[in-house]
Amino acid sequence: MGKSNTFINDLLNLIFNGTAIANLADNAASSPLTDLYVALHTADPGAGGNQTTSEISYTSYARVAVSRDSSGWTVTGQTVSPTLDIDFPISTGGAGGTATYASIGTDPSGTGKILWSGALSPTIVVSTGVPPVLVQGSTITET
Repeated sequence: MGKSNTFINDLLNLIFNGTAIANLADNAASSPLTDLYVALHTADPGAGGNQTTSEISYTSYARVAVSRDSSGWTVTGQTVSPTLDIDFPISTGGAGGTATYASIGTDPSGTGKILWSGALSPTIVVSTGVPPVLVQGSTITET
């Protein structure tokens, strides 16, 4: 069953910008999430996965907090993009690898709930001294 374009836009604005959907859904009044956390993965974390599933591992790696508002995410129609580049910590050692997927979730570390995940194109090759970056042109499209 499909969703209307208007509702898709409303849903993305609720999740990524904390904007209520009139008469249907409100952002948590007492302690709403103020950030969403972007993680890199070496394989698809899958629908049953969490933020640690296939998460990349290198010395100094950490998920990146992105503000859960219009300064962090741009919602246009059925598409969401980061407002700015998302710069991950530079590898100072360790295995690194190739980030082929990214996820957006609820926690800065640990298992965390994945809200969206998808394949990266182009992929991000992580090696010592090279800054991994997810560019602002990256998109999430809800259909």
